[in-house]
Amino acid sequence: MLVFWQHGYETTSINDLTAAMGVTTPSIYTAFGDKKRLFLEAIDMYAGSPDDLQQSLDQAATARDAASAMLTAAAEAFTGETTPRGCMLASATASGSTNSADVQTAVADVRRDIIARLTARIDKDVTDGILPVITSSSTLAAMVVAMIQGMSVLARDGMERESLQKIAGCALDGWPDALQA
Repeated sequence: MLVFWQHGYETTSINDLTAAMGVTTPSIYTAFGDKKRLFLEAIDMYAGSPDDLQQSLDQAATARDAASAMLTAAAEAFTGETTPRGCMLASATASGSTNSADVQTAVADVRRDIIARLTARIDKDVTDGILPVITSSSTLAAMVVAMIQGMSVLARDGMERESLQKIAGCALDGWPDALQA
């Protein structure tokens, strides 16, 4: 996972993977079939369980609290001491080559799922009167994911955690509330 995270899908070679994993090339092919399948497994490991995401969204007092937790976690993860800087979802497929279109689609599907789940959580707040009825829940959810992906780029550029946390705070300052209706 860390090799893909640091170098991206296309530029990571089988030799890079065997060296990092301490296995032989045939072992990778036996266990995963090919590099793409190994990458998709790494993405699943990185992104975590959709059920865990859903549980954290459900347990948050409000959608804003859920978004805040997501942004804070991103700032921490993107500046970890034992991981590459930035987000694996953003950096692993950054080259955009047509050779990896199916891999890019898989990564985009992960982001779409996050947006859909956060949208549903925001919709709940609209229904509960916490957010104004005019709230575009899908736009608000996409904004959170866009902020996370932008923070990833800034982290890869060397921005420190504290600055990323301030950016997250700025994003949340624009969060609507029922009084704005």
